[in-house]
Amino acid sequence: MTGLITVDTEKRLVLVSGRAHPELADDVAAQLGIQLVPTSAYDFANGEIYTRFGESVRGSDAFVLQSHASPINKWIMEHLLMVDALRRASVKTITVVAPFLGYARQDKKHRGREPISARLVCDLFATAGADRIVSVDLHTSQIQGFFSGPVDHLWAQPILVEYVRTRVDVANTTVVSPDAGRIRVAEQWAAKLGGGPLAFVHKTRDMRSPNKAVANRVVGDVEGRTCVLVDDMIDTGGTIVEAVRVLLAAGAKDVIVVATHGVLSDPATERLAGCGAREVVITDTLPIPDEHRFDSLTVLSIAPTLARAIREVFDDGSVTSLFDGNA
Repeated sequence: MTGLITVDTEKRLVLVSGRAHPELADDVAAQLGIQLVPTSAYDFANGEIYTRFGESVRGSDAFVLQSHASPINKWIMEHLLMVDALRRASVKTITVVAPFLGYARQDKKHRGREPISARLVCDLFATAGADRIVSVDLHTSQIQGFFSGPVDHLWAQPILVEYVRTRVDVANTTVVSPDAGRIRVAEQWAAKLGGGPLAFVHKTRDMRSPNKAVANRVVGDVEGRTCVLVDDMIDTGGTIVEAVRVLLAAGAKDVIVVATHGVLSDPATERLAGCGAREVVITDTLPIPDEHRFDSLTVLSIAPTLARAIREVFDDGSVTSLFDGNA
């Protein structure tokens, strides 16, 4: 008798999902070859949220997926409650998978007496019990420093570039940034599309008026060329539509709009459908209901990217290796 108890256990991956984007959760589970953990979630009459998992998750590595769609505050709160429930259910690790992380645009102070809301959201998840965050195309990379644990910053660029290459003549393509602040992203796109020229749209924005920007002129070679206009998200569509207008006025042959996150707050659908762009390409990091779809809209699946990242995290592999070492 040695007095020792030995236990032979295997790692167990579980995937749970909130109600914000169930279609994406189903697709990720299918890519992983697993079933979602049965979850009960509903609202009380006063708007409070209840959530409970239908089977034991004790000792597992839990991945809790919720994209922060509209109504954003509701889905963030549900996400936090699921993390708290997992912690109290004695899981081994908790990874928050937020393909679109709410409040990521509010990552710094522009004026006095403003919050840094992205930092607060990260603090809330840490307090709830999250060990790790996985997200796609954060508004700025500095947000990775707002969370005390590891942050895996995934890129949608590989799947977007692969699709766009089938839609353009790369020899006659200019990659365009909608503003000077995202030139670095445009440079990466241009390199992936064969090293063509870059351009950006000069614009002004009044920080006291949300979702309002005025595109003034285009800087770069666009005349007679197909322009690939790239951004991280499309919210109301005002910035993108103004940029398309300026590019076409400057002699662009046609314009393809590409973005990772289709927030598509009203009146984005109406604006985009009539803006003159040949195609608008986004991913399904956020749900795109039928009423927000239009003929020139293409929605690509982000599920394979999320599933591969989840598998790498679970296997203690390298997420960075999924993006040529650039993530």
